[in-house]
Amino acid sequence: MIGFIIRYIIIAVVVLIIPRYLKGITVDGFTTALVVALAMGFLNSFVKPILKIISFPITFMTLGLFSLVITVAMVYIVEAYVTGFKVNGFIAPLIFSFVVGITNSFVGLFTK
Repeated sequence: MIGFIIRYIIIAVVVLIIPRYLKGITVDGFTTALVVALAMGFLNSFVKPILKIISFPITFMTLGLFSLVITVAMVYIVEAYVTGFKVNGFIAPLIFSFVVGITNSFVGLFTK
């Protein structure tokens, strides 16, 4: 349980730092960043696999590029439900999602 809490606090800090270097993403505060981290974790665990199964034919025809659209869609879904989190464009949420995913993987190596 402590590993879970540490993981999401670190990811929330990263979510709070990303808008300083990336135009198109806005996070109001640490509590918003924590909610965004939890919402991204939930959506990536439960909703994204379902969307990948449904969109398999399109993803296959585009040689996997449609999975980038699904990744950006996850960020926009989080924006729709979390107040204080704003996203603009396509590249900014894509980079945001990659950075959060890499951070999650890296932190997961140390917290089990």
